[in-house]
Amino acid sequence: MAGGSSNYWEDLRKQARQLENELDLKLVSFSKLCTSYSSLRDGRRGDSSDTTPLLNNSTQDRMFETMAVEIEQLLAKLTGLNDKMAEYSSAPGVTSLNAALMHTLQRHRDILQDYTHEFHKTKANFLAIREREDLLGSVRKDIETYKSGTGVNNRRTELFLKEHDHLRNIAMSTKENLTSQRGMLKSIQGRVNTLANRFPAINSLIQRINLRKRRDSLILGGVIGVCTILLLLYAFH
Repeated sequence: MAGGSSNYWEDLRKQARQLENELDLKLVSFSKLCTSYSSLRDGRRGDSSDTTPLLNNSTQDRMFETMAVEIEQLLAKLTGLNDKMAEYSSAPGVTSLNAALMHTLQRHRDILQDYTHEFHKTKANFLAIREREDLLGSVRKDIETYKSGTGVNNRRTELFLKEHDHLRNIAMSTKENLTSQRGMLKSIQGRVNTLANRFPAINSLIQRINLRKRRDSLILGGVIGVCTILLLLYAFH
């Protein structure tokens, strides 16, 4: 009975040590995965390409979820083994060995506690990094979208300003030409008046020409009016 109990205890310890070794390797890989995830995100910040980084991050996310489940399962098994060892150490038949068994059990419990703490810490760090990088990625995307939209708006504004300047230059040129022509007409009119005042004969000739033009205009207007009346009378009759 004692030999059987001793073998049972040793079998529990052997299983516990195997799980502890397996957990140790899993936690090291889990920690490396989180570190490489952070390094990959840091290197991606200066990269304008989105296809490959997104694929790598997605792969690491799946690896993280898979490893987390595996570690949780191993921790649960190791917890179960510790409970079995605790139950065995408190059995009445092993009272004489209770002190040594409790010491061994406590050591396994400390290892389990350390592994559990390390797992939750690494997992929390990974989730924090992923959440932070997802937030930064969203912000960068919004910035790029804003820059892209702003670039289009700036281009439209630039074209509008160019068109506005072109039209303004045309208007200014037209205004300058009209001003120049008006100045020339005033100058010619001034010269004509000067000649008319200087030479009375020319002034008299100009006045006669103006009177004749005015008379011809009146005659022409009268003829047009008579013709219009005759046409209306013909149309209504």
